[in-house]
Amino acid sequence: MTTSLSLSSITSAAGIPRPAWERLGPAGDPFLNADFLTILETHGAAAVASGWTPCHLVATDADGRIVGLLPMYGKRHSHGDFIYDWAWAAAWRQLGRAYYPKLMSCVPHTPVGGPRLLVADGASPPAVRRLLLAGAKALVGRLGASSWHVALPTDDEAEWLQGEGLLLSHDVQFHWTDPGWGDFDGYLASFSAAKRRKVRADRRRVAESGLLLETRHGDQVEAAEWPLLHALYASTFERFSNHAAFSANCLADLALALGRRMVVFIARAQRIPVAVAICFRSDEALFGRYWGCSGNHPGLHFELCFHQGIEYCLRHGLRRFEPGAGGEHKLARGFQPTVVRSAHWIADPGMRRLLARHLALQKEAVVDYHDAAADHLPFRRDATVRRED
Repeated sequence: MTTSLSLSSITSAAGIPRPAWERLGPAGDPFLNADFLTILETHGAAAVASGWTPCHLVATDADGRIVGLLPMYGKRHSHGDFIYDWAWAAAWRQLGRAYYPKLMSCVPHTPVGGPRLLVADGASPPAVRRLLLAGAKALVGRLGASSWHVALPTDDEAEWLQGEGLLLSHDVQFHWTDPGWGDFDGYLASFSAAKRRKVRADRRRVAESGLLLETRHGDQVEAAEWPLLHALYASTFERFSNHAAFSANCLADLALALGRRMVVFIARAQRIPVAVAICFRSDEALFGRYWGCSGNHPGLHFELCFHQGIEYCLRHGLRRFEPGAGGEHKLARGFQPTVVRSAHWIADPGMRRLLARHLALQKEAVVDYHDAAADHLPFRRDATVRRED
């Protein structure tokens, strides 16, 4: 039982010892570990120069043992945190107020849900959570921030944070789940005939294109290969006049550190990479993150970003595939609309009341959108699922 706790702020994920990460982070998680955040900070993807100021909150017991952790970043923009609050910043500005800086508890550049208030086994979760919560609110005041946001916490955390006065926002992502399909053919057997023919035609087009597809884990990709793969990844951002947060060296270091927790799907033409989909995995799920392609290759985006990932999950016993934020085109591949939530502490009471009314309306719209999207899934109405023993 934790009887005496203290709180401090750490300015680098590298300042948190690896054994503490191993005690606090979910086992096998590719993001909440001693490597992912440290590498992003070291390579500037989540550092002061790019508008991310690390200020992680750490709770220790009377013996100095780390028993709680709340990843935290001060931010001066809204890129890469996936709470979609640009309109909020505009509202603050219209009222003559400053929205930035704000504080974020999230995995940078990664719209993946998971625990945010990390508590070690043997500690008192309520006491540690309350200390981290109080510390976050106090940090808002010390830094003159407008708000503190917790992106995509667990359902349990979201409910608890709401009970502690934070507001909840709602969004829809598209997730694939495996209740026991067996293999890809078994999965497609649950589709309507027309939808099944469409997927098979897309896959056949890629198979007949002459492209070589391969699946490799991070520790199977040589460092010398990352400049070409990175150029493909960066081209997606350049196409939309956006900035690629990760450098080639950052991806190479992530691959080396994470090993099998990074999964890379590559398409080659005459041994030269022409497309890449960079994913990460836990013990239970695959997470699609970065896609890039050169040239025009019909059907390749669906194949590399979705179909190869589904086959990987089926081969490796992963029950869930989260291919990233947004994308109604995922419906036709069987990715089901899933409501996700984020939590928000707004320092100013008046702005908190205004935002609460907005978020109540947003929740209704999100639920309506979720229900409408579900009507466009490709599954047969009479489909039965083969369940594994």
